[in-house]
Amino acid sequence: MAARFKSVDGCIEKRMIMEQSYVGYMDECREALKLLEVSGQQGQIIMQEEGMERWIDQTKRVNDNNHIIYFAGNGASAMMAGHMSADSTKNGGMKSMFLSETSLITAVSNDISYDEVFAFPLNRFADKADMLIAISSSGNSGNIIRAIETAREKGLAIVTLTGLREDNTVRQLGDINFYVPGKTYGIVEVCHQALLHCWLDKYLDKYKGGRI
Repeated sequence: MAARFKSVDGCIEKRMIMEQSYVGYMDECREALKLLEVSGQQGQIIMQEEGMERWIDQTKRVNDNNHIIYFAGNGASAMMAGHMSADSTKNGGMKSMFLSETSLITAVSNDISYDEVFAFPLNRFADKADMLIAISSSGNSGNIIRAIETAREKGLAIVTLTGLREDNTVRQLGDINFYVPGKTYGIVEVCHQALLHCWLDKYLDKYKGGRI
């Protein structure tokens, strides 16, 4: 590898360090995805491929019955939630709703509680047989837990994406739970985005004639 670069004032050493760092980071993401743990509502382990297929098939049932997929997350997870809600609607032909609309979350936060920002609209809009996709790197966000509790009460299908600590709360609460054993938020978030795109692309491949 070093033979590809000329040494100028130590630049080759710096380049090698940077390249090793990049490769190491990508290896860490790859390893976290390889070690992905999927489980059911009772904590039973599900094979990775089976877990993804269950998610895809449940999505088809929701979509075929004209129901809604809700996406919830905080911070970077909110950005992923908004992104995938848009892609699901535009590319997947689904009804979807992003639960972090600015006016609503600030009003609920100010007037009620930040823990209720996702549960509140779910109480207003969600029906039995809709789906909630809850994204939380820590798996311990109070508003995500409340959203899942509300979704459970209303009979929604629940898919969770979590990471970091293996004993996080959220990974015990969904019908299908994807836990990424990454050590940092960056790694977990990269893996969550990959999983979300995998879900949508595989859904398009299986039921819509191919991904976009």
